[in-house]
Formats: sequence, structure tokens, C-alpha cells
Amino acid sequence: MSNAAPKFFSSDRIKRGDFRYTLISIISLLTFFFIWQILCASGLISDRYLSTPIKIIQLFFDKLSNPRPDGSTLGVNVVTSLQVALSGFGLAVAIGIPLGLFMGWYKGIDKFVRPVFEVLRPIPPVAWIPFTILWLGIGLRAKAFIIFFTTVVPCVINSYTGIKMANATLINVAKTCGASNFQTFIKVGIPSSLPVVFAGIRIAMGNAWGCLVAAEMLAANAGLGYMISMGRQFARPDIIVLGMLVIGLIGVLLTTLLAKLEDKMVRWRVTK
Repeated sequence: MSNAAPKFFSSDRIKRGDFRYTLISIISLLTFFFIWQILCASGLISDRYLSTPIKIIQLFFDKLSNPRPDGSTLGVNVVTSLQVALSGFGLAVAIGIPLGLFMGWYKGIDKFVRPVFEVLRPIPPVAWIPFTILWLGIGLRAKAFIIFFTTVVPCVINSYTGIKMANATLINVAKTCGASNFQTFIKVGIPSSLPVVFAGIRIAMGNAWGCLVAAEMLAANAGLGYMISMGRQFARPDIIVLGMLVIGLIGVLLTTLLAKLEDKMVRWRVTK
């Protein structure tokens, strides 16, 4: 009985904290949109430069079935962008995380790969666009390739850093119990690195959406980045803002899903 009470109160306190955080977040967003609406409606900001939130909401429902002016409905643009962003992001995760883990654990791989990685790392992803067009043309693979270059770096760096931070005591205990170096890598190194690895994945996800507009400049005919570009050409700030907001909302959704996955895979982590 004495052990159950503290657990109950602790759970109740956590729920109250989550509710307060959610409430503050909602109030913050409503305040932001209210100020935005007042500034535009009062004429302090011309609708030539920024549309009101109400008009953006109306445009959102209109774009669900209306392909004008960019030629695709909002649903088609979202699916196209997800395909581009997740293709490059998934490839970066599949290559970057194992590479970073092996570099951090095995000195030979680190010495062999690090010089090449350090040379390529500072090159901005946009600089690869000319080579991408030459090598892959202007299709999905070319766009995914640009996304890959902007997302693979945080995956490698965070995986490398995470496994370097593995608990030395646990490593020594595993080796004392007869575990081989590879077994210690699998059983101790990788689990210990997961919190930092997931931090890198979240950064990579943000980079993927941040680079989406540049990737979809490669002769795209659909996508949120393409829709934003068309909004600029047609002098439609409402189209531009809608594309930006949808990218932001999708980013929040994907980040939330990653956080849920992290909680399941890193259950041993101590949280306050």
C-alpha cells in the first residue's frame, strides 16, 4: 500500500504537467494567429505580402479539390513531397546510422572513413544539384539524392557521438563476462547510443523538410516545394504560406511519431 501511493501521485503529477504543457502550447498558437489576423486585417501588413489566417484556412479546403494555380491538389502535393523526403531520409538513416556506429566503435573504420567524410561534410546539399542532374536526371531519384546529402550528416555524427558515450563500466562488465567485441557492440554499444541516435534522426528529419523546396526545384510538376515556387511566380502569398504551414504540420506529426518510437525503444532511459 505504501509503495502504490507515491506511484499514483507521481503519475497524476505527470498527467497534470502534460495537460499544462498542451494548454500553454494551444494558447501560444492561438495568440500567434490572433496577432497575425489583427495585423493583416488592420492593414498594417498588406494582403499583397501576407494573407490572413482565415484566408489560408479557406484556401486549405479549396486546394483539397482545386488544382489551380500550380496544377495539383493539396493531397497530391503532400503525397509527392512525402515520397521525395522520406526516400532520401530513409536512405540516409539506413546508411548513416550504421556507418556512424561502426566508425565510433572500430578505430580502423574510423581512420579509413573519417578523412572522406570530413571533406564531404561541409559541402552544402544544393551544390550537388548540377551533378545530380548529370548523374540521375530530374526524377524522384535525383530529388531523393539531394535530401540524402542533407540528412546523412546528422545521422553519422550523432551515431558516432552516441556510441562514443557508451558506459565504459558496462563495456568492461560485458567483456569480463566473456562477450566478444562484436557482442559488446550489439548488446551494450548500440543500446547506449540510441538516445543520441534518435536526436540525430530528428535533426535529419527537419533537414529533409528544410531542403524539400530546393530538391523540388529539379523540374518538378508537383509537391509542396513546387507549390511554394509556383506561389512565388504567380505572386500568391497565400499559396506560399499554405505550403509552409503544411510542411510545418507534417514535420510536427513525423517528429511526434519518432518520439513515440524512441520511447518504446529506449524504455530503460531514466526521465524526470
